[in-house]
Amino acid sequence: MSDTVQQGVASARAQLESTLDAIDEKLDVQKRASELAENVKRSYQTNPVPWIIGATAAAVVVAGLVAWAIFSDD
Repeated sequence: MSDTVQQGVASARAQLESTLDAIDEKLDVQKRASELAENVKRSYQTNPVPWIIGATAAAVVVAGLVAWAIFSDD
């Protein structure tokens, strides 16, 4: 092979390796989950009011569904 072809192959391999590393980084579920947990924790520490309102709303919805399931005529 000529040097130009070998250089092209080496360049393509390096680019492919870089692309695969980027894909691997994006699809790392454990890393994404820990980043999400950190973001949620920071958000709650900054302003807990929306989280408390959301949790209360979720509890009301669950209680309503349970009450509906118990007291409905089905």
